[in-house]
Amino acid sequence: MLTVNVEYTDTFGGEANYCWVKRATFQIVEHASRHAIMRQAKRLIGLTGLRGKAHDHGDMIEFRPSRSCTVMFVTFGEV
Repeated sequence: MLTVNVEYTDTFGGEANYCWVKRATFQIVEHASRHAIMRQAKRLIGLTGLRGKAHDHGDMIEFRPSRSCTVMFVTFGEV
C-alpha cells in the first residue's frame, strides 16, 4: 500500500501561500494509475469535476485548478 498525502491551499503571486490549508491522507495500491490517485485526491478535497493543469514531478503531483488562485499538492509515502 502507498500512503498519499494531499494539501490544498491558496496562492499569492503564483506561489503556495498557506494562509489556509486543507489536508487529507489516504492509502491506495502501489501500482495505481495517476488518474486514480488524482480522482481520489480531488474527491477528498472537494474538487471533483473541476478542471485544471496537473504537473507530475515524480515524487509529487501539483494540480492548479482553472480560474482559481489555489494549488493542490499530492505527495507519496510508504506504509
